[in-house]
Amino acid sequence: MVEDMSDDVELRRTQLATPASDPEFMESASNSDADEVFLDLEDSVAPNAKVGAREPLIEAAQDHDWSDKILSYRINGIDTRWWYDDIIEVIGQAGEYIDDIIIPKVAGPSDIHTVENLLTQVEENNGLEVGRIGLEPQIEDGEGIHNVHDIAHASDRLSSIIFGPGDYSAAMGTPGLDIGQFPEYPGHYWHHALSECNSAAKSADLPCLDGPYADIDDPEGFRTSAERANMLGCDGKWAIHPSQIEIGNEVFAPDPEVAERAERIVDAYAEAMEEGKGAVSVDGQMVDEATNKMAQDIVAKARAAGIL
Repeated sequence: MVEDMSDDVELRRTQLATPASDPEFMESASNSDADEVFLDLEDSVAPNAKVGAREPLIEAAQDHDWSDKILSYRINGIDTRWWYDDIIEVIGQAGEYIDDIIIPKVAGPSDIHTVENLLTQVEENNGLEVGRIGLEPQIEDGEGIHNVHDIAHASDRLSSIIFGPGDYSAAMGTPGLDIGQFPEYPGHYWHHALSECNSAAKSADLPCLDGPYADIDDPEGFRTSAERANMLGCDGKWAIHPSQIEIGNEVFAPDPEVAERAERIVDAYAEAMEEGKGAVSVDGQMVDEATNKMAQDIVAKARAAGIL
């Protein structure tokens, strides 16, 4: 029997976006089935409410049970007047509960270094473990895409690479107003940008997450968007409504039949190695080291998702 590798896998199939200005939404998010919840101080909070949204975020981080999921929050962009105190206040008071910080509109490695330098000082000044809190850069414009490979290798703190289709659409000058939705386009509208993000993420051994699908009343559209991202190799996708979580968790988990076959491959290959063989046949197909590595990844994800 293949050894249990699930402890090495941190699932990020769904990343539930939750306004930090809404205590009820944050409490509900803590009880959701999302792999990650991020409490948002940026786009979902009005400019005149951004400062006031920090306190309910801090209280939600402290008061609710987040032990079965990743808890992150999104700061405002480093070109705004809010981001500095977003880190000082939130990490200073609730840093022990926060796993990651999402950085919007990252254009290059220097943006990561700017946030990292401040975060390190805040951790030290508040007696927190330095380096434990991760960073998740969000790629949302042409400069970010151009520099995404350098961004992915900018810091050991990085936990994922996130593609943001909304602001990216605006930055590219595309027609339409629907985030993540371009059904009339013959193919995957953001194939290039999302592939670049995923390639950069995987070169740094990081997961890549697709951004939101705005029409919460179109579950099949969300499923299609998630499936396309999954086909490109992405590990998860934002959910902007709890109704999208179940679909996302299903799409980004291995198919049960595929997982079972992967388990057979890993077992058979391990046995072949013990016998000094370089390859083995499973279900009539040749399995070598490359196939075994893919199968190991699927088995680990399937075990973490409770499929195997």
